Amino acid sequence: MAIKTFRPTTPARRHMTVSTFEGLAKVKPEKSLLAKNKKHSGRNSYGRITVRHQGGGNKQKYRIIDFKRTRVGVEAEVVNLQYDPNRTANIALIRYEDGELAYIIAPDGLKAGDKVYSGPEADIKPGNVLPIENIPLGTFIHNIEMYPGKGAQMVRSAGAAAQLMAKENGMAQIRLPSGEVRMVPLNCTATVGQVGNLDHENIQIGKAGRKRHMGIRPTVRGSVMNPCDHPHGGGEGKSPVGRPGPVTPWGKPAMGYKTRKKKNRTDKFIVKRRNGK
Repeated sequence: MAIKTFRPTTPARRHMTVSTFEGLAKVKPEKSLLAKNKKHSGRNSYGRITVRHQGGGNKQKYRIIDFKRTRVGVEAEVVNLQYDPNRTANIALIRYEDGELAYIIAPDGLKAGDKVYSGPEADIKPGNVLPIENIPLGTFIHNIEMYPGKGAQMVRSAGAAAQLMAKENGMAQIRLPSGEVRMVPLNCTATVGQVGNLDHENIQIGKAGRKRHMGIRPTVRGSVMNPCDHPHGGGEGKSPVGRPGPVTPWGKPAMGYKTRKKKNRTDKFIVKRRNGK
């Protein structure tokens, strides 16, 4: 999908780019596959803000995506590709032989009229879902299950792809986009191919208002606050942070601080971490 630029009629337009949405159908989403998407502005069930800088934004409906693909042995035809405001990847509306409709993540190269299939005997082509034990080594995959039957949880964002590296002792070793090599049970499923919308990473937002449309509120630098509001605050004029390194408003290290639990039960599944250790 190509990127569209604008003439610099304003400072915001000078660097702003948008996707051309080539190949996407200009149709309304399937009503039977929509759900309400209530905004919480980063607040938890107690009404306290637990995620900062969220609020406002355009109204959206959630598209119900079939991450499990449990219709094994039934061929489906791609009706069209659509935009999804809830994710970076595009989605594909598919129709099974009995007329049932479903949304799936659209892999790169999938287009209207193509056939997709789910099952151990499926061909190795983009959009088909197979158990990992039936996928050849070296194949690029996405929508990967971590637990059999739970549905895809890994490698679902635009342009992402993992590679199947090895199979042994009932487990598969998969190299994720981050560089981490992780073990996954062989009876978990994965979708062949790379997630579409590869140009998403090249889009320039261009102006602050566009971020507000996405539901993201402004972020204020700690260095311009008062000492009572942030550890970086205070001082005459532009002052350094006054600490060995930058910290959060609550005094925790802001760069390189490990938040993963030291004794995580899934540590045994990580063969190689993304930082190379």
